[in-house]
Amino acid sequence: MLNAEDLHLFNEGRHYRAYQKLGAHLVTDHDEPGACFSVWAPNAREVSVVGSFNRWDRSAHPLFPRGTSGIWEGFVPGVRHGDLYKFHIRSHHHGYVVDKADPFGLLHEKPPRTASVVWNLDYQWNDQEWMQNRKARNSLNAPISIYEVHLGSWMRAAEEHNRPLSCRELAPRLAEYVERMGFTHVELLPVMEHPFYASWGYQTTGYFAPTARYGTPQDFMFLVDHLHQHGIGVILDWVPSHFPSDGHGLAYFDGTHLFEHADSRKGFHPDWKTHIFNYGRTEVRSFLMSSGMFWLDKYHADGLRVDAVASMLYLDYSRKEGEWLPNQYGGRENLEAIDFLRQFNQEAYQEHPDIQTFAEESTAWPMVSRPPYVGGLGFGLKWDMGWMHDTLEYFKQDPIHRKYHHQKLTFRMLYGFTENFVLPLSHDEVVHGKGSLLGKMPGDEWQRFANMRLLLGYMFAQPGKKLLFMGGEFGQVPEWGHEWGLEWYVLQYRTHRGLQK
Repeated sequence: MLNAEDLHLFNEGRHYRAYQKLGAHLVTDHDEPGACFSVWAPNAREVSVVGSFNRWDRSAHPLFPRGTSGIWEGFVPGVRHGDLYKFHIRSHHHGYVVDKADPFGLLHEKPPRTASVVWNLDYQWNDQEWMQNRKARNSLNAPISIYEVHLGSWMRAAEEHNRPLSCRELAPRLAEYVERMGFTHVELLPVMEHPFYASWGYQTTGYFAPTARYGTPQDFMFLVDHLHQHGIGVILDWVPSHFPSDGHGLAYFDGTHLFEHADSRKGFHPDWKTHIFNYGRTEVRSFLMSSGMFWLDKYHADGLRVDAVASMLYLDYSRKEGEWLPNQYGGRENLEAIDFLRQFNQEAYQEHPDIQTFAEESTAWPMVSRPPYVGGLGFGLKWDMGWMHDTLEYFKQDPIHRKYHHQKLTFRMLYGFTENFVLPLSHDEVVHGKGSLLGKMPGDEWQRFANMRLLLGYMFAQPGKKLLFMGGEFGQVPEWGHEWGLEWYVLQYRTHRGLQK
């Protein structure tokens, strides 16, 4: 149950472990076993829990408000591990009635189903050696070479109707391959639950739940654990920048714009048709801070890569004149988001000094990877998107013309040491008609593979950490598709095998 301090900290925006209290928690030390449910819905008139344990009866198990905190709470006897549930919310506004998945749910049904699942996170970890020594492996002074992976399409069971592998099936194969290839870390495209598979996880609804597509929370823990036992770090993509408008998710949660800004000029993303978090709302901060800490605490993540940081920093991001609201000083900087990012980074490094946070930030915003006390955002590292763009533009040129484009290579040295950079050849460069890395290279087959070897050699010789998306290391021919596995069969050919070697 939530105590007075929990309520105070959550409302103040300083509850960084709200997942320990909010959501659904099994209780065994009661006279009668069951579960304690709690949800933040300050504008609700009535809230109840519906689920498989009460035949989805909206009147069977009402929750009760906790003072003026906006949190509703109650104990439901007889609830067991694996039961399905949602929160039934009747709003004060316009008679709005809705069934919502649990924002703090630890597991949700496999999409397209949308109920939350009562679950515990009991697991026996075997990565003590890694956790004790990871400071040296995650250090800014350590060689870091990251293999970026989408779990659903790295490798599939082709003989079984092309189904994705589970986390437990992936674990030994991925660990053996990454270790053999000499990568130090794996970065996973968002594993958090998402309804739309083609969003690759970047449209998150379950900020505390690994997607059920690849198994249970314990199955995902097993994958992280197994990689750690083989000396491989695990970085998770995390998306506190926006969320989708699916009816069971966070959008319009209690009949009001609770998690998002009410004004679409601040609260709706024109490119992705998603909602933008209201970083000025203290409870939203508690929610997001708790989500970030959750993956570090409970899943032993070695780092979080924050997606689309530029869209958080600028109020006019991807907006025309008149489509955005300036800050209190008339500027275009999102002051609340900047404050949130600094708060998140400070807390993450204070609690877990041996992790790293990564910013996918595509502008020249100063001091992204510098501490907040000197005016920075506090990230450990920043993706160098400019290097990626310039380098690929250069390599697309026929070698006979490259002497006219050397500025694409030399420009990086003007700014190359102003941040702690990661050099990314990521998933974004091999989708939406851009072709594969190999497909960008000019010339005949021999020349394309020679250029590809040159590109990777040049990248790995540059100052900065390295990141390469799966398939680039052996010259996948078509661009990446999330519905099928990589073309491993091409390794029978000498050219692909040679590139991989």
